[in-house]
Amino acid sequence: MSIENRIDATAKNIEGKVQETIGNITGNPEDKAEGQAKQAAAQVQHTVENAKDKVKKAID
Repeated sequence: MSIENRIDATAKNIEGKVQETIGNITGNPEDKAEGQAKQAAAQVQHTVENAKDKVKKAID
């Protein structure tokens, strides 16, 4: 897995958690939903990169 993609996905996950927490604190459902969406996107990115790694290992 590309380290850059791993860092990007981790940063997106952290950003989403912060935004979700802010939404919870302020009572803003839009911020909460956007934060959850960012976390979901980060999880998808991690899954895709993990699949790429498995394919690469199988080929090698």
